[in-house]
Amino acid sequence: MRKLTLIAVTVLSVTACRENDSLTDSSKFEMQSASAEYLTASALPVTAVSGAVTTNTTWSGVVEIDGIVTVKDGATLTIQPGTFIKAKPNATNTPTGVLVIAKTGKINAAGTASQPIVFTSYKLLDGDEDTTATPGDFGGVIMLGDAPTNKPTTTVIEGLTGTDYQYGGTNAGHNAGILKYARIEFGGFDLFAPNSGNEINGLTLGGVGNGTLLDHIQVSYGKDDSFEFFGGTVNASNLVSFAPDDDNFDFDFGYSGTITCALALADYNSTHSQSGGVSDTNGIELDNDGTGSSASPFTHPTVKNLTIVGAASPLKGGLYENAIHVRRNGKLTLDNAAVTGYPVGVLLETVSSAPVNLADLSFTSVQAHGFTFAAASKIGAATAALTIPGVTTSTTNPANVWGMSQPFFNETAAWNVAPRNCGDFQGTWTKYNFSIVQ
Repeated sequence: MRKLTLIAVTVLSVTACRENDSLTDSSKFEMQSASAEYLTASALPVTAVSGAVTTNTTWSGVVEIDGIVTVKDGATLTIQPGTFIKAKPNATNTPTGVLVIAKTGKINAAGTASQPIVFTSYKLLDGDEDTTATPGDFGGVIMLGDAPTNKPTTTVIEGLTGTDYQYGGTNAGHNAGILKYARIEFGGFDLFAPNSGNEINGLTLGGVGNGTLLDHIQVSYGKDDSFEFFGGTVNASNLVSFAPDDDNFDFDFGYSGTITCALALADYNSTHSQSGGVSDTNGIELDNDGTGSSASPFTHPTVKNLTIVGAASPLKGGLYENAIHVRRNGKLTLDNAAVTGYPVGVLLETVSSAPVNLADLSFTSVQAHGFTFAAASKIGAATAALTIPGVTTSTTNPANVWGMSQPFFNETAAWNVAPRNCGDFQGTWTKYNFSIVQ
């Protein structure tokens, strides 16, 4: 019933309402293409958009992004609840379906629990039940700002080129707007070639400040990371990362905000990134920068009420690497967390074979399971078990559920992370099943 209600509301706003004409000027993985809401939306008229948004503009109904759409020059892009945004198919290694909120732009995308804003694969909106959605079908959402980072302010966000896409500055209170009750599905783009190291994530945040509101956002089946924070001070709450190819949450370049209530959930059937033939997909990956320098400000997020769920057994656990990987001079404050089903629960990797400095960490009420190590250090090439204050450990097989009902997505019993469902993770605004609804 919810799905049909969502589309009924969308039909009422099928024509994009706007204040100017910029709206119109401007592998191993398969799944069935569409459930009822997508099939219904695929019959709606489509508004095509491209280029720059430089005056206040409103999107509603179904919107197709051709290439990169950049909101800048003081403009605000408003996206109405229940709007679907897809990419226009384009040539390989050509960015398309990329929405960028530049330093000088703003977004007002306030969906609701019953009418989320959905960025998704064009294959889910083609009306063809035989096509399959694939990671990379939608480019991704990028928000940029002038909050502090530990990189020069001329740094261009990963995955793009050009001065419009620079980020960073001195304005900790920078406000990029609102992104609330939104889903970003099948995102990702590689600028040069597969595994080039210059990718767009589901949601990329570069130098975004704490005047921005990020709340109730789900990123699913991304081609790279679900969420990546390149510096900045932005806070976020009620985040769901589901089945990314690479990392669920990635922090770099001096990020220092707070994440409150977050879930990272694995799907064995998603794609899984590798390095040298070994998995390198993590729940959290955290670096100060690529070389592990002492550049200031240090990357030091605060994460409260975090749940990371991998695989129930070691056999499937090998698809993943670490639930939490702190490396390259990164720091972390973690309060109330449960992680399970990865080969290593918490790994602290030092720079140049330095000893582990536990002063870089503040862990409180953390429950860490790992099939090989629950908590470990990596010094040079040597990995060894490590006792971390504030961390309760387990290496059981099957994986420790830490009091949750049945947290593993692929097991026969219905998955349920209760009582750790702090963000309405199974509410009507989320989506985990993309199979056809008969």
